[in-house]
Amino acid sequence: MSTSSFINALRRFFAIRGPSKVLRSDRGTNFIGACRELRIFTDDSEVRNYLSNEGCSWTFNAPHSSHMGGSWERMIGVARRILDAMLLQSGPTRLSREVLVTLMAEVMAIMNARPLVPVSTDPESPTVLTPAMLLTQKANIVSAPEGVFDLKDLYRKQWRHVQCLADIFWKRWRQESLTTLQSRKKWINDKRDMQVGDIVLLKDDQTKRNEWPIGLIAKNIPSQDNKIRKVEVRVVKQGAPRIYLRPVSQLILLFPKETIKKD
Repeated sequence: MSTSSFINALRRFFAIRGPSKVLRSDRGTNFIGACRELRIFTDDSEVRNYLSNEGCSWTFNAPHSSHMGGSWERMIGVARRILDAMLLQSGPTRLSREVLVTLMAEVMAIMNARPLVPVSTDPESPTVLTPAMLLTQKANIVSAPEGVFDLKDLYRKQWRHVQCLADIFWKRWRQESLTTLQSRKKWINDKRDMQVGDIVLLKDDQTKRNEWPIGLIAKNIPSQDNKIRKVEVRVVKQGAPRIYLRPVSQLILLFPKETIKKD
């Protein structure tokens, strides 16, 4: 999406859902351009606090760190893989704009119907909290139409076409989203945090052949739990020193500062 088309999408979102206080996203070029056009982000602390209280602020993840999106990036990734696979399997049929928009609305309803908390043992609160409940203030979910929808419906009426695709998405979403809820063995054990003075190698997909960008950690940026997940790295590029903000997942520790001999 271009900056202009994203601003229109953002205005549609605000018109339907109401204004938002805080937006969080990665550093997509259309997002960066949109916040500049709309002037809803600033580095000035006083203005940022005012916007957070009165208007809208925009919080960006560090560059090259889509994993910091957490749950939303994980859900987007699962949904994208499912949609790519199911639309390839549906054959050469083309989706009209009406079918596509309706399908994405059905996908949104499926994703927002997921439970956020375990089922309560309190008999007075038997329902499970979902994102849809927070958005619509209603406990009932959007139920599927009666009937069975199969691949034959891809070539019939448009509404049956949509429901067939929605059923396919639901079956795969339920299977694949459950696996993401299982505990991961990665990053469970505590490891040494990156420290100022460490020499690191930057993992950059845009690095040209035979280039090995090595930098020095100049500043740590602790998270709320005091873990270091973002750092500022000083790199010499084309003879000039530059400072880059990078997540630690994009850095390889070469020499801890303890092992570096000082003259």
